[in-house]
Amino acid sequence: MKKLISVTLLLLLSVTALFAADQGRKILDKTSDRISVSKGFTASFTISSSKFNNSGTISVKGNKFCARTSSATMWYDGKTQWVYNKKADEVNISHPNASSQQSMNPYTFLNLYKKGYTITSTAAASGTQVHLVGKGKSISEMYILVDKSYNIKEIKYCQKGNWITIHISNLKNQSLDDSAFIFNAKDFPKAEVIDLR
Repeated sequence: MKKLISVTLLLLLSVTALFAADQGRKILDKTSDRISVSKGFTASFTISSSKFNNSGTISVKGNKFCARTSSATMWYDGKTQWVYNKKADEVNISHPNASSQQSMNPYTFLNLYKKGYTITSTAAASGTQVHLVGKGKSISEMYILVDKSYNIKEIKYCQKGNWITIHISNLKNQSLDDSAFIFNAKDFPKAEVIDLR
């Protein structure tokens, strides 16, 4: 009888775990689909860790983005990245790899779950928290808080033993022109341009 109860409990736990993983995947699929079909959106963000704190705004359209803080502006058009450092009055141009893109654009995290991560999800007061764990990944663990309208509210992830938290607010759908994701030298006539491509 004890064996039957143990097997039954094990089966129930397995079904519950599969359901939580399936729910988490569905939520991230819907969130990703919502963003990918958008003509663009803007949001405010704060990013913090034990080593730094910063805040600003971000504009996103597909894999393109522009992030602005008080000290720097970063544009990415899907291939080329421009980073303007206000204090140094210089702009660095590069072609970032996929790993670098993940640390720059919080919305690239939406596609991580598709490759080699185990997924679980739990109900939260403001929506659903999806937990991702990946062995041998540069980002080993991540929590994504998604509200009932499939907007990301918070991303918390561990990279090289350091936990980083990104809070997202004031999300607004907007039709954004592709030029919003390209550095315009005319706006920064005195900036030194450093081409690292």
